[in-house]
Amino acid sequence: MLLREPSGQASTSDPPCYPPLLPVKPTVDPRDRPAYTLAEAAAYARVRVPTAREWVLGRPARASIGRQGAAAVIKPAATDPCLLSFSNLVELFVLADLRRDHGVSLQRVRNALRYVKGTLGIEERPLIHAKFKTDGIDLFVEHLVGREGNTALVNASAHGQLGLREALEARLERVEWDAHKIARRLFPFVRPEAAGQPRTIMIDPRMGFGRPVIADTGIRTNIIAERFRAGESPGELARDYNVDPSAIEDALRCEIPTAA
Repeated sequence: MLLREPSGQASTSDPPCYPPLLPVKPTVDPRDRPAYTLAEAAAYARVRVPTAREWVLGRPARASIGRQGAAAVIKPAATDPCLLSFSNLVELFVLADLRRDHGVSLQRVRNALRYVKGTLGIEERPLIHAKFKTDGIDLFVEHLVGREGNTALVNASAHGQLGLREALEARLERVEWDAHKIARRLFPFVRPEAAGQPRTIMIDPRMGFGRPVIADTGIRTNIIAERFRAGESPGELARDYNVDPSAIEDALRCEIPTAA
């Protein structure tokens, strides 16, 4: 005798009920994530905090002293609070010497970068592109040393132009690029002299939460500094981590500029 399905019920089991699909959030490139305070970025780029603040936040006008305002050159990854990304850090690092050593104004740097972007066809952030290193330095410097009316923007002598190029080239040599020719690693200066400085310390947004590490090891420099402050000597730390003592000294210079 065949049994019949109860009236109103399907003869097959109902399909499983799945929760509604949620929208997939776009993946954020680690290089663009907010990661560094102004003070941290300034320390890694070796610039004064007030200088970093002007590059990133601009300079307000002060009529009482006759000072004009200036728009920012670097757009931070976050503004409340102000946090910089790795890409921002590279921009700050590349520009670091222009204000301190060559007295270049924010407006002139901004105009020169706009000129390079238009000439090279780079939509934004030319300083993080390898193309700036290969094709953009001369364009950038030539625009900076151009003239507005009868006033030279910067020292237009051959010596002045050479100094600008050398400053930019020295810093761009500390940047490593990925297959798409975008900055992916930074090897900051940690010693007083820039020339011939080894790439001992590395900043990679995919390693150590973007904090400086000893290159090829992943050992964070802030951990080295903490142990040093706790009383361990550079020699002891070098033996413990099995690295050259100079790497420990550079890690301490990175975190404690007056150390080693």
